[in-house]
Amino acid sequence: MGAEPMRVLIADDEPLARERLRAMLIAQPGVEVVAEAGDGHAALHACAEHHPDMVLLDISMPGIDGLETARHLAEFEPRPMVVFCTAYDQHALSAFDAQAVDYLVKPVRAERLAAALERVRTFAAGRVPAAAGTDDPRKRTHLCARLRGSLRLIPIEDIRYLQAEEKYVVVHHARGEDLIEESLKALESEFGDRFVRIHRNCLVARGEIVELRRGGDGHTQAMLRHGEHPLEVSRRCVAQLRDTLKHL
Repeated sequence: MGAEPMRVLIADDEPLARERLRAMLIAQPGVEVVAEAGDGHAALHACAEHHPDMVLLDISMPGIDGLETARHLAEFEPRPMVVFCTAYDQHALSAFDAQAVDYLVKPVRAERLAAALERVRTFAAGRVPAAAGTDDPRKRTHLCARLRGSLRLIPIEDIRYLQAEEKYVVVHHARGEDLIEESLKALESEFGDRFVRIHRNCLVARGEIVELRRGGDGHTQAMLRHGEHPLEVSRRCVAQLRDTLKHL
């Protein structure tokens, strides 16, 4: 960050809390508040637009909460540093402490905020990566697609199937298709209760598979509830897939 002011984004669903944080930040030297957001969705869009150095992130927000927002921010480039701001006490936050640069407990005190800002500057100067929530065990509610500067959040329940293509995964969902830079294996590990593997390069939402059919060439195909075309099922996946469908 050097001599440039630290660019800060405030994300909190309470307008009065944002107003108070803004006033406290403005009073700090070398700080510029570049944007505010009232929920995680808005925070991600604001980060994509304004590229803040630091995000003051409330944990309890409607929709995409602060922990999930931090997981998505960990994939941003440049990656902002995250300071959680929450009404929870220190004991409730012990699991999250190592996954952000710092955390503040509401009501935030000016001296504690100043210490957090200094901690962010120290991390930035040493180029120490801040693991902003990437190890949180809870599953995400959305996938985040970022391509050519745009950003789209795709609700997990809207996803019909995931198909690997080269270094990307194509997310086929209710509103079309998007590319994400995640591995199919990691997605299967995180969302194995929702998606089932039908091929080494394809995961399908369990509720999307209507039936399995054997084609004239002897290959098995999965007929989808919303898909225009059936998807090929690999031989190694057929037996387990049939067993899975019996228990749906």
